[in-house]
Amino acid sequence: MVDMGSLGSIINNLGTEIVAIGALGTAAFGLVDSFKALPGGGISKSGFKFVRAAIVKLTPPVPALDKTELSQDSILYTLQSQWINGVEKSNQVSIAKSLIKLRLTPDTATALAKATGVDSGVLTAVATKIQTGATAAPNPQNPNDPNAFTIKEFDVYGRFDLLLNTLLDQAYQRADQRYKNAARAAAVPVAVVLALVAGRSILGDDFFYSKKVVLAILMGLIATPIAPVAKDIASAISTAAQAFQFGKK
Repeated sequence: MVDMGSLGSIINNLGTEIVAIGALGTAAFGLVDSFKALPGGGISKSGFKFVRAAIVKLTPPVPALDKTELSQDSILYTLQSQWINGVEKSNQVSIAKSLIKLRLTPDTATALAKATGVDSGVLTAVATKIQTGATAAPNPQNPNDPNAFTIKEFDVYGRFDLLLNTLLDQAYQRADQRYKNAARAAAVPVAVVLALVAGRSILGDDFFYSKKVVLAILMGLIATPIAPVAKDIASAISTAAQAFQFGKK
């Protein structure tokens, strides 16, 4: 018959081991994440390409802006810097949208209208009025005010703003998911290497000739997938151990 106390102790130890394996996965992921500091962004490029594609689509060429901070290259450099530094995603979307809206001119309106699916002629009129200092809303007291948006222009500009935000948010969501998937995949071999190095440092050269090397490899393989839920698993195991202890009584 299995001793309930011994079984509870084994389960408690298992919970500690799960936490340790999760910590190994977290360390491996953190190490991979640090690769973003490499020239060009390292592994983060696998996700940022979605943002780059959206920005290229939303920043049509404007010769007058080529050598300014609103050039396509400058905007991409700014956004990639924020991406690498891990700025809050909502802030990145907001900044990207603001930079693109600053490029809204009569010359870029047609391309931006095509990218967002709004009326090209109306958006061009909006861009023209913005350049002349148009107010943000129609003027009820003077419907014919040339410096105010008409109701239709105001509606189109509002739709443009919403669709622009949607396109950028979609790009950042896909970029974030692609990066996380790539980082997790890269973290698996890193975790295996870390587990082998730890085993070698503790057991010496004999480690590679023992069965424990297989255990270390298995720990490395499951460390990254387990890391996000390691504490929950350990908590569940701890609860189970307490139940066994109670059964003993």
